[in-house]
Amino acid sequence: MSKEIMHPDVDVFISNYTLVDPDVYKLWVDGYSSSEAVQALNKSGITLQTGASLDLLASDVLDHYRTYSLLERLLHNPPKLSEQLAFQIEPQTRQFLIEKYYEFDDAVVRELLGKKLSSRHRKDLDEVADKTGVLLKSCRRQFDNVKRVFKVVEDLPGSILQNIKTNFLLPDELARRYVAVVFIACMRFETSKRKLQYLSFRDFHHCTQSIMLHWTYGESSPEYSETELDREFLLDLRELRILLDKEKEHKHLVCHRLRPQLLERTHQELESNFRSYSRALVGLACNLHRTRELRQLFLELVERCLEPWRQANWTLTDLSHFLSAYMQCALEMDVLRELDLKNAWERYMNVITSCALRMYQS
Repeated sequence: MSKEIMHPDVDVFISNYTLVDPDVYKLWVDGYSSSEAVQALNKSGITLQTGASLDLLASDVLDHYRTYSLLERLLHNPPKLSEQLAFQIEPQTRQFLIEKYYEFDDAVVRELLGKKLSSRHRKDLDEVADKTGVLLKSCRRQFDNVKRVFKVVEDLPGSILQNIKTNFLLPDELARRYVAVVFIACMRFETSKRKLQYLSFRDFHHCTQSIMLHWTYGESSPEYSETELDREFLLDLRELRILLDKEKEHKHLVCHRLRPQLLERTHQELESNFRSYSRALVGLACNLHRTRELRQLFLELVERCLEPWRQANWTLTDLSHFLSAYMQCALEMDVLRELDLKNAWERYMNVITSCALRMYQS
């Protein structure tokens, strides 16, 4: 009696180097299941181009997905990727793996700004996925990456950018985007209120760059850390209320300088409302030493400044001219020099001008 010997189908692949298919890896990073990835690749015409069968494509994709799942633990700590021996990966490929894994969608991270990076919020990512159109698995990856980067660098002294690049080996541009997320989380700025919903992640990125440049401790300071604002500077801002006592002089200088630059209607509106505009700007400065007021910076700027200017139908150019004249004319007044406040005033107004113009045009 003859016996039939059964040979199981086994896919075997042996290589010195771990092969990474950029298209398959991107689908994995973007949160597609292996079967969804096969469908996407088949739809793109890859089977027609290569002559491979659908089964062979599915087997290849599954093999890649297993490799990426094993690599994921190492991607959580990128420096370990170059130290480990289990996977032989060329430096260029290693950098590609890290960069793509840590990339994020601006729309997704905009939804995370201002929220605690807690497990409770991770459970609510279904709403973020629905709102942004990004797959839930990708939203979770982005949430976990943001939380991981924040936890590692939040208490490190020195440059946030350099700390991120050192600990996560990210390219400069991507690292800078993470800097904005970390800084906003450290400062606990309010970014979620309805009146701020129109602002994009890139708007906040722009504003945080300006704040970090002008309001944190300088690199020469022993207290240098980009996750903290210069407390002495914030306390000095309280003294700027002296400008309100010199309001007539300030108003005269500003209105005189702007007469050739503004339409008559806008110039008259400025003359009528200079006091309220000046009190809003100076009042904002005087309260920034209080933690709660500092956290409300963007909301206060919208409510106290941007909304009145919008109601007055100011153009972006009008606003730019006004803020420039408002800052420069104050610097020409004796009062700031006498109280040694010129530097504090410039530091304050450079940020407010940069933020206001960006937020006004969005």
